[in-house]
Amino acid sequence: MELTQVRLLVTDFSACYRFYRDILGLKPQFDAEDGPYAKFTPDGGGAGIALQDRAQMTRLLGELAAEPTGYRSLVVLRVDDLDRCCEEIAARGAVLAHGPAPMTDRMRVAHLTDPAGNLVELQEWLLLRG
Repeated sequence: MELTQVRLLVTDFSACYRFYRDILGLKPQFDAEDGPYAKFTPDGGGAGIALQDRAQMTRLLGELAAEPTGYRSLVVLRVDDLDRCCEEIAARGAVLAHGPAPMTDRMRVAHLTDPAGNLVELQEWLLLRG
């Protein structure tokens, strides 16, 4: 089994697409600002973040795809320089909810939310586990 993506169900597809592309600077695999699906693959390869229009999934899954309350997901992105990354995304319109700040002796983090309310954590690894 191989993880290919984490897919977020979103209500305002275009706003979320622009957030991941324009604010966070992730590259979409193809232009799909109007949805109903898009995948963003990190520069280093591996599993990506995908967006799926919630209305489309609700038609398929009924109440399983209903709008959640509270945080139901956490997207974690590793960055090399957390302070620089936060400055860059703030200049592009991001509003940080927390940080940059230490989380443990091994990592610093910052948090923000996407337009659908999904929590996004930016991590800078200070020490690798030995």
